[in-house]
Amino acid sequence: MKTFITIVLLVLSSFTLLGQENPRARDLGIPFEGLPGNYNAITDVEGVLVGHTTIIKNSDNKAIRTGVTAILPNKNLYDFDASTYVFNGDGEISGAVFAEEFGYLRSPIMLTGTGSNGTVYTSVIKWSIDSLQKPIFIPVIADTWDAYLSNFKLFPVKEDHVYSALNNARTGKVEEGNVGGGTGMICYDFKAGIGTSSRVLTKKEGGYTVGVLVQTNQGYREELIISGVPVGKEIKDPLPVIKNNEDGDGSIIIVLATDAPVSTHILKGMAKRATFGLARTGSMGSPFSGDIIIAFSTQKTEWSKDSPYKRINAEFLDQYEAEPLYKAAIQATEEAIINSLIAGKTMTGINGNTVYSISHNKLIEVMKKYNRIK
Repeated sequence: MKTFITIVLLVLSSFTLLGQENPRARDLGIPFEGLPGNYNAITDVEGVLVGHTTIIKNSDNKAIRTGVTAILPNKNLYDFDASTYVFNGDGEISGAVFAEEFGYLRSPIMLTGTGSNGTVYTSVIKWSIDSLQKPIFIPVIADTWDAYLSNFKLFPVKEDHVYSALNNARTGKVEEGNVGGGTGMICYDFKAGIGTSSRVLTKKEGGYTVGVLVQTNQGYREELIISGVPVGKEIKDPLPVIKNNEDGDGSIIIVLATDAPVSTHILKGMAKRATFGLARTGSMGSPFSGDIIIAFSTQKTEWSKDSPYKRINAEFLDQYEAEPLYKAAIQATEEAIINSLIAGKTMTGINGNTVYSISHNKLIEVMKKYNRIK
């Protein structure tokens, strides 16, 4: 009888199982524009929580390398303003139609792997009935393709995995790389997965925070650019070893949060600008790639008490005041993607397929060659 190990990682710290802290892009000296928040994570936006469940089981054709990531815009999942933008639609995100029609959502944002959308969808509804005063009936679920490393035909994500990610969602440091929904993901032909970053605007710009979390699974090796350096053309090996490799790119899900008082029009604009951050890392927007962005604000809305009708009292920035927020969205997206690469660990999955992590030492050498770090 084969034995297996199930690893469940919750976002309680940014430490590995060996107790050693994982370096991030800035720790390697890679320069980025903008000022990050305390955690340089989406959780720098006050009230936002993140939880992961990571599932690693078996080997050979029964290998499972997948999981679930939960982003909660607020602990009690009250209504929050939201908007979405689909750069390329070879992907899926449920619940997005409601945001486009009504301008708000009331759901955790769940990220997972191939074939698990349905299980996660129904599990969120069940969890909300058990855990919230008002159940959620239109959950927001997005996935990217992890079938090169994980046997999705076994439908490995179960209800308890979803509950675990939701119940253990925390603020503070966010685990990156081979965790949660990003466990089996590949980015620019390197092992990657979950990445996050944030930006804090100056007092003159309003002092607002913008946070981004990505699940990366996009790009070809030769496209990769880091801080303006053509890293993918410099670090050509090793490439993934994958049997029955289908032609095509991957996908990326970008989740963007802010505490700024913004309209859904500005949220849409921030979601669009996130694709500029994606482009800065080299992506050419392959038609095979599902590049989907969801942006939300944590600002609280008030209901008018002076009318028999429901009226919302809300404060919004003028559209022309949004430029610093747009810049922050670009900068945080770019760094979150690179953080997902830096955190990725070499992984072998289904049928012996192996995807290698980017060598930190080689990366530093390349960055020095182009005088991007000293």
